[in-house]
Amino acid sequence: MYCNYCGKNIQDDARVCAYCGRIVAGTMPIRRLERSRVDNKIAGICGGMARYFGTDVTLMRLIWIIALVATVPLALIVYLVAWVIIPMEPEYVLPAHVASVHTPQ
Repeated sequence: MYCNYCGKNIQDDARVCAYCGRIVAGTMPIRRLERSRVDNKIAGICGGMARYFGTDVTLMRLIWIIALVATVPLALIVYLVAWVIIPMEPEYVLPAHVASVHTPQ
């Protein structure tokens, strides 16, 4: 089997190319529902749900606002429960050699 990105020969059961580090075609990345650290206004629920469902964050916020207006106590309770239950996405830390290259001077 060959890597689609670098063209090197890799093992048939490989999920990641050993040469370029990219995910080999044919494997599905694991989707996890996590609160967003980047797209957050209150708790990151809308940003995380937008990433999980593959939609725009603004659209997800509008859906939550409409749900809140339509079912005043229920949507608020669901949002608060989601805030408690859905975990925050992990904080990504760049390795020192990568961080030193990308720091603005």
